[in-house]
Amino acid sequence: MFSKDNLSYEALPLPDRLRYSDDEMRAHATEFLAHMRKRHSIRDFSDRPVPREVIADCIRTAGSAPSGANHQPWFFAAITSAELKAQIRAEAEEEERKFYAGGASDEWIKALEPIGTTADKPHLTIAPWLIVVFAQRWGTFDDGSRYKNYYVPESVNIATGFLLAALHTAGLSTLTHTPNPMKFLNGALGRPEAEKPTMIIAVGHAAETATVPSVAKWKKPLKEISTFYD
Repeated sequence: MFSKDNLSYEALPLPDRLRYSDDEMRAHATEFLAHMRKRHSIRDFSDRPVPREVIADCIRTAGSAPSGANHQPWFFAAITSAELKAQIRAEAEEEERKFYAGGASDEWIKALEPIGTTADKPHLTIAPWLIVVFAQRWGTFDDGSRYKNYYVPESVNIATGFLLAALHTAGLSTLTHTPNPMKFLNGALGRPEAEKPTMIIAVGHAAETATVPSVAKWKKPLKEISTFYD
């Protein structure tokens, strides 16, 4: 994609433009808020299959996110292989057992109590898809030499937000999972040293018996998350 001899700036007319009245803007904003308030992190998945193309389109949405210098420093490994999911679950649960057995502070463990989590992660094998998000710390030119990526965590975080919103819009449920350390994912998935795994996202349909922690329904009000300087 990048070539050392093709790094010039070229301006193009804005290819897409949304033109809404103030009333239309308010309506769209309110509609999207209501839509996203129906998104819930779940741990109880159905094994109902999800078409590959649905996942592909959601990843394409993630790939449209803004990024530092437009380097797009992300990679998404989409896994439906039962064998790979079982391997990832086994290694993730090993790290989680260490976490709950003393790797985390008492304060951290206490903070997790209302969420009801344990070292057991059955969703990693029951959910039909796992998407592992990787951050690319550097890239390579077409001649094989390296170039630095910029604002990598910020860029990958934005793309991950796009992905979660796209999956929800497709009617799917998700759970973000961050075992620590996650280096085992590079080996399991054959990803290069330049890439750092940041998250495993379990993706699928909620089981009929799915629940969420009651605390998850509480969200900070607008006045606690923002200030408007008019």
